[in-house]
Amino acid sequence: MDARESIQKLSTALNQAVIGQPEVVERLMIALIANGHVLMEGLPGTAKTRSIKTLSQLIDSEFSRIQFTPDLLPSDVTGAEIYREQQGTFEFQSGPIFGNLVLADEINRAPAKVQAALLEAMEERQVTVAGETHRLPDLFLVLATQNPIEQEGTYPLPEAQMDRFMLYVRVDYPEGENELAILRLVRGEKSGSASEEKLQIPQETVFAARQEVNQVQVAEPAERYIVDLVLGTRNPQNLGGDLAKWIRIGASPRGTLALDAAARAHAWIHGQAFVSPDNIRAVAPACLAHRVHLTYEAEAAGVTRTDVIETLLKTVVPT
Repeated sequence: MDARESIQKLSTALNQAVIGQPEVVERLMIALIANGHVLMEGLPGTAKTRSIKTLSQLIDSEFSRIQFTPDLLPSDVTGAEIYREQQGTFEFQSGPIFGNLVLADEINRAPAKVQAALLEAMEERQVTVAGETHRLPDLFLVLATQNPIEQEGTYPLPEAQMDRFMLYVRVDYPEGENELAILRLVRGEKSGSASEEKLQIPQETVFAARQEVNQVQVAEPAERYIVDLVLGTRNPQNLGGDLAKWIRIGASPRGTLALDAAARAHAWIHGQAFVSPDNIRAVAPACLAHRVHLTYEAEAAGVTRTDVIETLLKTVVPT
């Protein structure tokens, strides 16, 4: 079984456990094989936690969960030096950030110091404690969740941290038929009648998929289309229409890199050897929405960041 076939089986198994959320599953697969992190926003009970927990069960990996609260300390995330009295020495006790698949649950409930503790881990794949640097596992993916309706006791994520996430995924409520399937699935799991998924792929398969993704070709017209989309967020006045009234700050160069990596992963998943404009358009909202900052006029009009990127895609066309 080659890497693509294994990832497709992984995606199928995840769709069976997270019913009615095929876009969420595809975004997770893209982040996994493009070596990025995911910021997932959705109302309670929309399978955000279930998604990453199930993914960790389907891969030979270690799952860690960090429940963010206002009283959380940076050492609760990264770990700390523990004094061993018998040996008379300090020993590093690793924190939950050292898992392979890390759920940062309700990340916007943590104060700035704790959020800052994640920056080095997410960007450099390492943490520094007491002057010592500790490498994180080669397979390392952070899925952070936040609730869009609760504001009391929350701390908005700083722009620098938002930029560390490759993808932003909005999770909506499932439709009626999917809700019925969810009811039956969970009932079967509780009664023990549901069939257990035996699939568990090794980490080496993920690394092999990443190498193949890196080989996907991006022709110059596709590269220019990626850059034109990002520049469109920075210079919306050049595009006309409502974009200039909606966008206050555009995407950073990380947005360009994320769009390139995610488009290559999307092409690879669909069996393509090169990136097409369709691949770029498919991942653009997830790559750019959280990197665009809206004007007060847009917020007052109820315009969302995703609405802005959808309008951008209609305005900027590939050459």
